[in-house]
Amino acid sequence: MGHEKPVEPFSDLHVEEGKVRAVLLHDPTVEGLDVAIYLDASASMSGEYQYQRPRRSFLEWLQGAPLKGPAVNQVEPQVQWMLEYLATKDRNGMLRVAYWSCGPDAKDVEVIGELKGVDVQQYKFPGAKRLGDGTNQTPALEDYVRYLKSQVPLGARRGCAVIITDGKLHDAEEVERYSADIADGIVAGRLPRMNFVLVGVGDGIDEEQLERIAHMDFPGVGHLWCHRIAQEITQVAELVAVLVDENMTVAAGGTITDDKGRVLKTYEGRLPAVLEFDIPEGTTSFTLEVNGQRYTQPLPEDDHHDDHHDEDDP
Repeated sequence: MGHEKPVEPFSDLHVEEGKVRAVLLHDPTVEGLDVAIYLDASASMSGEYQYQRPRRSFLEWLQGAPLKGPAVNQVEPQVQWMLEYLATKDRNGMLRVAYWSCGPDAKDVEVIGELKGVDVQQYKFPGAKRLGDGTNQTPALEDYVRYLKSQVPLGARRGCAVIITDGKLHDAEEVERYSADIADGIVAGRLPRMNFVLVGVGDGIDEEQLERIAHMDFPGVGHLWCHRIAQEITQVAELVAVLVDENMTVAAGGTITDDKGRVLKTYEGRLPAVLEFDIPEGTTSFTLEVNGQRYTQPLPEDDHHDDHHDEDDP
């Protein structure tokens, strides 16, 4: 792969085998993005919230060495990492963080607070006061919609809620119905645009269920949801960072053409921060047209042939 320095408004450029991945500079204060994190507080998560001291090695155990370091749980470092990273995307660097699916009927939302993205080590995430016996997601969506509406007078223009779960949703049909209501509110102008990032953890996830929710397409809005599956809770933060970056909106729409003026891709409704498209062989540059402005990015020369050697060479 050749090398070419990205020009503004691009912050990163990757070209390989006819495929381009270009990342746009993003200023969350312009977009007015308001981010939230919702943590599953169903009973099946009790083990992940349990604090334990780091394990000793077999040799340390034989020697009777004391346990080292403070007790930690599996969720805490992941939430701290997400909070620190996502705060850089948020309009004021503070995120609403809450437990969901808690309480006697697993329909309560326990708000932890508006947490800053700095000094995240001060925050502890021991789990909800009462874990729920089930997994009901709709109350979390309702809580976020109410919160986002309250933030609009303060500068919020768009929302993104990150939702972590480890089980099969017991209210999937209600989630689908409420998602349609949200889409109607966005089209009618009653609600700001918003997206939901859903990450399932472990073997108890119904991937077919999450696929169905993520693939819902609403007129005038498109997809509200995106999702991924993590095998372990320790993979969650990295997955969330990728998904949020891919779903970040930079502008209302845009068009990409090659150096011959051929349209390579059209973005209707929203222009994401991460652009991915194919280019014809021999293309030397592409142009992004957005909001009446044109930005041309030169492409690196395809130099992979230089890496090939004669098969007879030792």
